[in-house]
Amino acid sequence: MGDNILIVHGGGPTAVMNASLYGTLKEAKKHPQIHKIYAAKNGIGGLLSGNLIDMSNIPEENLERLLYTPGSAVGTSREHLEPAEYDEMSELLKKKNIGYVLFTGGNGTMDTCGRFYKRCLAQKANINVIGIPKTIDNDIAATDHSPGYGSAARYIAQSVKEVCADVKGLPIHVVIIEASGRNAGWITAASALARDGNGLGPDLIYLPERPFEEEKFIRDVQKLLRTKTGIVVVVSEGLKDKNKVPIVDPVFEDGRAVYFGDVSSHLANLVIRKLGYKARGEKPGLLGRASVLLQSSVDREEAQMAGEEACRAVINGISGKMVAFRRASVNPYEISPFLVDIDKVMLCERVMPEEYINAEGNGVTEAFTEWCRPLIGGNLTEMVSFN
Repeated sequence: MGDNILIVHGGGPTAVMNASLYGTLKEAKKHPQIHKIYAAKNGIGGLLSGNLIDMSNIPEENLERLLYTPGSAVGTSREHLEPAEYDEMSELLKKKNIGYVLFTGGNGTMDTCGRFYKRCLAQKANINVIGIPKTIDNDIAATDHSPGYGSAARYIAQSVKEVCADVKGLPIHVVIIEASGRNAGWITAASALARDGNGLGPDLIYLPERPFEEEKFIRDVQKLLRTKTGIVVVVSEGLKDKNKVPIVDPVFEDGRAVYFGDVSSHLANLVIRKLGYKARGEKPGLLGRASVLLQSSVDREEAQMAGEEACRAVINGISGKMVAFRRASVNPYEISPFLVDIDKVMLCERVMPEEYINAEGNGVTEAFTEWCRPLIGGNLTEMVSFN
């Protein structure tokens, strides 16, 4: 078994990806048998080219900054590996005397993690492999939730609340806010946390788990316009019709990487054409995963915990697992980490369950908001209206 450890980041970053990196680094330093701590520069590509960053002696002040730095401080990628490249990875690790590998990422990265683990078993390579979950989309299976989601949920909830205050002050249009989420509506649904009983909150929410009907959407908006002049609607970027065809053609597709068309602008234009009412689209995009000011403290702490747990497990000889969270208590909120077989995670997408979506398909249930609320790390900004 090699004495060095390697960290590999994969997929889209989050506001707390570096908190998991921090947790891993802090834990690895506690184990004297670990000589070097490496990170693959810019993900798998860096590993395959032998471009590794030595993280063993990073100054403490820079380590602490990781907790409040969004993105990936070592770089990430969405590269797809060919079968032969897994063998190449094994050889590179042997040359660097690396016996422990931690993959941090979402569904695609956990698939890579599982495939590499199986390749190591087949080759009888003495390398332990563990996955650290990371995704704003919250679509990784076998865990109550994933690090990265709580901060994205806080961002969308706070941002929607602010837009609702703006629209309440000048209620002259329908605003369509587009949230991230390819096939899973977890981020879109979190906008419901903006509701504060003071009239601030989204009027309608549409998730990709339900087929989207443009005519029903227009009817929903038209019904609200009978009693309100300003409306806020939150929609998922991944909305599809009953035939599972995106309501707006994607701009670019490459495997699992999809650049969606502008759903918010499309629906705003639909309102204008069909109802003759002023409408506009808004799309936070990357802002929703990169905001440190709206980072969830709970998310940050749990991301660090995931890094620590993974590092301890892999050094203690455990392999072929991913760190997951089990909710031990709802009120007070309490979670406990555990290890799940990587086979139960690999490209197994977790979508919103039916009990979290309202009967009309244009909102969420109280069961969802109760589940989600603890993850955003405290109350949103208090607001007031005399209108």
